[in-house]
Amino acid sequence: MDICFTQAQVAAIANALGDTNDGLTGSEIEHLLATSQITDIHPLATKRIRLHNAFASDQNDRGNRTHVLGFIRHALKPERYVRTQGRFETLRANVNEALAFAGLAVNASGTIEKVVQAQTISDARRRANELRADLSIRDVHPDVLWFCREELLADDYFHAVLEAVKSIMDKLRSRTGLTDDGNTLIDRTLAGDPPILAINPLKTESEKSEQKGFANLVRGTTGMFRNTTAHAPRIHWAMTKEDAEDLLSLASLIHRRLDAAHMPPSP
Repeated sequence: MDICFTQAQVAAIANALGDTNDGLTGSEIEHLLATSQITDIHPLATKRIRLHNAFASDQNDRGNRTHVLGFIRHALKPERYVRTQGRFETLRANVNEALAFAGLAVNASGTIEKVVQAQTISDARRRANELRADLSIRDVHPDVLWFCREELLADDYFHAVLEAVKSIMDKLRSRTGLTDDGNTLIDRTLAGDPPILAINPLKTESEKSEQKGFANLVRGTTGMFRNTTAHAPRIHWAMTKEDAEDLLSLASLIHRRLDAAHMPPSP
């Protein structure tokens, strides 16, 4: 049986994508509707109404939500936001809050995946607020606090930690311009002689040992999740809030050291 979004879900999605401050621009909406083969039936309406009417009409005509999902995929392609990553994450968070009640979410790569359907937002919001408050006391890096959002905590703490750990690899790429992934990326950036990114002057044996230890720490932290998720697209760990806070604090440490790292000259 074909699946459609409910009227309430269509309205929530349109509100997120057409948000005055964080949503798409009018020209972006025009382009994305055409790309997704959705008729722009009210091009002069406000952005939210324009999207709502286009989505609702398309679903009614086709009897499914396929083209609406296509619009969301096109709108949240990460490559569209190479120079505005903050905008991407804000828009993705808003859209995911709307999609949660349909049992869907857009992941960091822009792929739409199935998640446990939200019934209420109160529990997820409470957990997000508690986790964010505890981590603020620890002075956790702002790049890590970003992942303490309620749509990531609607199911368990694991996915907030997973996304925060994945952001470490993104920072290695953004700091160096490399496009590698996994241990290849870590080895190229942190384990060379000299490394591309050095966390200290590398003058003494102790400093060189610290650099090697840091590279191993990053390998272990990212590998803990990469090796697990490689065999299951959506897994569930019985992770407590205390474990999540410790792991997010570890991710914070890594982010801070990477922010302060320098690029030593080549020999």
